[in-house]
Amino acid sequence: MFLKNCWYVAGWRDEIDDGRLLARTVLGEPLLLYRTEAGAPVALQDRCCHRGAPLSLGRREGDCVRCLYHGLKFEPGGACVEIPGQANVPPKARVRSWPVVERARWLWVWMGDPARADPAGIPDTHWLDDPQWRSLPGTMHYDVPHLAIADNLLDFSHLPYVHPTTLGGSEQYAQERPLVERLARGVRVTRWVMNIPPPPFVTQVAGWTGPVDRWNIYDFTVPGLLVMDSGSAPAGQGAREGNRAGALQFHSCQALTPEAASSTHYFFTQPHDFALDQPAVTQAVHDIVKQAFAEDEHMISAQQRNLALDPDFEMLPLAMDSALMHYRRVYAALLADEQAKAQARPAGTP
Repeated sequence: MFLKNCWYVAGWRDEIDDGRLLARTVLGEPLLLYRTEAGAPVALQDRCCHRGAPLSLGRREGDCVRCLYHGLKFEPGGACVEIPGQANVPPKARVRSWPVVERARWLWVWMGDPARADPAGIPDTHWLDDPQWRSLPGTMHYDVPHLAIADNLLDFSHLPYVHPTTLGGSEQYAQERPLVERLARGVRVTRWVMNIPPPPFVTQVAGWTGPVDRWNIYDFTVPGLLVMDSGSAPAGQGAREGNRAGALQFHSCQALTPEAASSTHYFFTQPHDFALDQPAVTQAVHDIVKQAFAEDEHMISAQQRNLALDPDFEMLPLAMDSALMHYRRVYAALLADEQAKAQARPAGTP
């Protein structure tokens, strides 16, 4: 089961530019995403009410979409407005629609009660299109549950071991215990590691070889969003006290969106505030992050295959697990509350 009364990232805004129809499954629901002629994003059920064909295989006609199986035409709210060879359109001839908002290069969709879909609740990820930051969009698909990926993102002690040639580097990083703060809808993790060799990606993009002070400070919130302030500065210059002059700074934004019970969409980008006039640097940062996330995918997928061999296996809790354990408790409590309220509503109400 998934939380539904949440904003989920469904894709990148340019995926529906130029009249394109985007098919994407979210929380087990097949969605069709497209734009009206005025540019407003639309999210419809990607399943024609007639014979169940995907509307994403249809064509856009003005603000509407026509199913190219038997020709039914649907307006942006989901109602069928035309049936070839039939004058009357039955009231049941419609598909479901969902609230969708375009914000800072991401398309956010609300999968729960439309009456509760307040765009003010969309998290701040302005770094994605802030002119003082540069980044490229990234998307991955995992054949694992979204909480398994969340576990990985909530415990950065794996960096030196899973990413020794990309994001990792010195194993001293894993020795430093982070500060874990509980949030109402997630957790904040702060880790500073002082006077260590620069991680490999810093050497690759900036040529630094001297010791650095490194930080990773991030919020990880329900339903699966990581927003992180991270970077490296020359050791001893006082970055921890606020002097980040000349530092390499990043503001990573990563979103997990369940496709189904055992598969997940992963949207990510790594905005940086240096070398803004050098596209090659932005490309290099993106390529390194993409390589590192492929390393994560390899490990997490292998872990899930291993766990599937023994459903009774019990993981051993360790001190490094405090952030992920708190997040899991928060997620479980919110899910239980949402399900209890849904069961208490009269039948037929949203």
